[in-house]
Amino acid sequence: MTLDVEQASEESTDTLLERITRQLPHLRRSEQRVAAVIMGDPVRAAQFTMAGLAEAAEVSEPTVMRFCSSVGCEGFQDFKIQLAQTLALGLPVTHSSITESDSPGDVADKIFDHTISSLDRARRTLDSSAVDKAVAAILEASDILFVGFGASGIIALDAQQKFPLFGVPCQAPEDFHQQFIAATMSGPRSVTVAISNTGHTEQTLTVARATKKAGGTVISLTGRTSPLSEAADIPLIVRTFEDTDVYTPSTSRLAGLVVIDVLATAVALRRSPEHTAAVRRMKSELAAMRHADDDDTEQA
Repeated sequence: MTLDVEQASEESTDTLLERITRQLPHLRRSEQRVAAVIMGDPVRAAQFTMAGLAEAAEVSEPTVMRFCSSVGCEGFQDFKIQLAQTLALGLPVTHSSITESDSPGDVADKIFDHTISSLDRARRTLDSSAVDKAVAAILEASDILFVGFGASGIIALDAQQKFPLFGVPCQAPEDFHQQFIAATMSGPRSVTVAISNTGHTEQTLTVARATKKAGGTVISLTGRTSPLSEAADIPLIVRTFEDTDVYTPSTSRLAGLVVIDVLATAVALRRSPEHTAAVRRMKSELAAMRHADDDDTEQA
């Protein structure tokens, strides 16, 4: 997928508030005042008449109409409908950056809003057909290698812990050389899940290419179309709102963990009844072991 095609695909799934954010630097100064009123309180803005919005932004009604056109709406009524649809999806993404003057309560609100909005975006833009292909490939796999570095490495380790659900041997070595060795030992039924939000991590690319050279299948997990997704047999694009502000935590890691849960659960549901019974037995025995540990602790 080329960059232009990817951008068109992403824009087609953007909500109105996302489009306003993207267009903001390109709007006229008077139109930016309209945007500021809307982004400052989207719920209140949804109740405005055109005259009311113009008055709140201290601009003319024709400026409001130009703003609506600039953000892809066919007039003010279409703008109100799209804004209502956006609000119906849940909390809008927090556009104000975390500042040093924020109280702990403000920080909590901003991080929760940002995270909820990001996960919603990932859900709306995830290609279900690519998920189907990834599940089918894993169901045929003899073994799975999860690779990633930094925050992506955390996702890989979490995936490896779900090996009972995947139903085949899984590994997630943290050392690059061990990852590369495992990739070069891939067979025709081996699957490597290569994880990198940017899709540009050179070591992850090297492991993915080594897997393909050895005859294995590569599933990529990235935040956008990138060299890694283009090198993969099955690319999974997980789009989130990544704020580069120094205080803003990464949400790509959380979205990646959710997608791993989706894959593991979907695979487990398609395994044999015997496999399901084995997983249930493991869960039961694990719970019993934990209760036994608690009893021992209380007695001590």
